[in-house]
Amino acid sequence: MVSGLGKRRQQGDAKRDKDACEQYNPTMDEIVKQALIKWPNVPHCYGWLALDARGAWRMRDERAQKLGLPGDKIRHPALLGFIARNYGQDEAHRWYFQNGPQRVYVNLDATPFIARTDPAQGFVLQTGETLSRPEAAWMDTHGNLILKQGDKVAQVDDRDMAECLENMELDGAPMQDEALLDWIADNASPGRLTLKTGSTTVAVERLPGQDLAACFGFVALPRPA
Repeated sequence: MVSGLGKRRQQGDAKRDKDACEQYNPTMDEIVKQALIKWPNVPHCYGWLALDARGAWRMRDERAQKLGLPGDKIRHPALLGFIARNYGQDEAHRWYFQNGPQRVYVNLDATPFIARTDPAQGFVLQTGETLSRPEAAWMDTHGNLILKQGDKVAQVDDRDMAECLENMELDGAPMQDEALLDWIADNASPGRLTLKTGSTTVAVERLPGQDLAACFGFVALPRPA
């Protein structure tokens, strides 16, 4: 039996968890907020959910975890919407899905968000949010394009890179494949690379390191503290 003091402590812990979730994820469902208060101290879950580099949420069962497999794509629209609304980060910059009272931490194959091009809105994230006015952009040595707007960092889905390249210029001239490869490979190569999206033009910087998590300050593979 939980004593009155113990119960009050649990309620206090639950309220702190709820407040922390609201701080980092203001779109969290009200039913989830209430579940956090009603069922405090539910153990966190690790390794069962992943976000791949094309923006697909993947469920990783014990077999997938043991064999290092990507897991099965989640396709149910209602579940995808529920995950998107209740996706956030904790104070250690570990991303998770708040599944009722349980925090399900997410393995990230690339960045916390994945962007796809959209003719009307510029870019759309896997959560359905828009990234219409990127404030900064980078390209790594593999030719991946990473965008930042506010506190959101998103790698562009590789299937949309051809379209992005059509909107990129090197020193004001249309981008050519060979010139881009030279720009990526040679850090001493002159030239200003830019990306135009809507009415916004943003400079694209080189990203020499491969560790996106270290570059942008998030945890790719969350583990228990």
